Amino acid sequence: MKKKVDYIIVGLGLAGLAFAEELSEANKSFIVFEDDSQTSSLVAGGVYNPVILKRFTPVWNAKEQLEIALPFYERLERKFNAKFDEKFQIKKVFKSIEDQNNWFEASDKPLLSNYLNPIIDHQKIDGIIADFGFGNVKEAGRIDTKKLVERYREYLQKEHKIIFEKFDYDLIEIEENQVNYKDTCANRIVFCEGFGIKQNPFFNYLPLNEAKGELLTIHAPDLQIDFLLKSTLFVMPLGDHLYKVGATFNWTDKTSNPSKEGKEELVEKLKKVITVPYTIVSQSAGIRPTVAGRRPLIGIHPVHGNLVVLNGLGTRGVMIAPTMAKQLFNHLEKGGTLETEVDIKRFG
Repeated sequence: MKKKVDYIIVGLGLAGLAFAEELSEANKSFIVFEDDSQTSSLVAGGVYNPVILKRFTPVWNAKEQLEIALPFYERLERKFNAKFDEKFQIKKVFKSIEDQNNWFEASDKPLLSNYLNPIIDHQKIDGIIADFGFGNVKEAGRIDTKKLVERYREYLQKEHKIIFEKFDYDLIEIEENQVNYKDTCANRIVFCEGFGIKQNPFFNYLPLNEAKGELLTIHAPDLQIDFLLKSTLFVMPLGDHLYKVGATFNWTDKTSNPSKEGKEELVEKLKKVITVPYTIVSQSAGIRPTVAGRRPLIGIHPVHGNLVVLNGLGTRGVMIAPTMAKQLFNHLEKGGTLETEVDIKRFG
């Protein structure tokens, strides 16, 4: 006798978690398969920031995404009686007068005026190299993605809704109105595998790229900051004089193992950002699933209507995951439309 559920979810990073929560809210039954092969959500910086600070431009649909994401994380904090969301200011280090002028121009634009303080911050902060001052970004913060995913997995374990094993695509049996996998029968399978989708025979045609990112955690007692510092890299306070530093982008190394090269790159860049002594506590690495055009991969398989994908959230997963999960759920359950920018039909 097969176990009947509404959904099978493959992968429990931010994408799978957000979709599982949509199902829970709607009283839909599901089972998750997770094999710990993808680590991007576990090692992510978890920062949400409505502004692309490299070019002083707004993040795609930032306002709409935050309006869904922040209440989503608040609900999870209540659900688990835990703190996941830490609000903070971001200080962007200016490299030149031109940088300052570009900031002035950007802060006057309608989509950015709520987030960028137009006044240049000239305060001197011990241990930070900032000869041209800072620009202050509002409405930013950090989701502790590692803590959140771990708590969610524990919750699913207690509910008997997660199986920790590698998913075997060869065992999928597709029927007209259902899909079978081992002893489970479901209406649909939703694949939220991150870059693991490259091994998925149903969705590996999608143009997903792998960008390895590495981070350091440092201990710097003399660096007294309670904001995220953004320069050639970011320095993010974690408490107890610990700071997360990152991140690298490596398009050739496809492993999730911390590398000597990644460490050296971060140490070299850090010399241009802070002047205080520090010790390296740990190093982590993960593979970000990215898509050309920086738009997610959401939708239904072109042939098999009960196979679905939710992927390609990229570096801004904490902002975009709740919105994309809700949009996909509404599409599958209520006949809502997917934005053409994210629908995988654009690659049909």
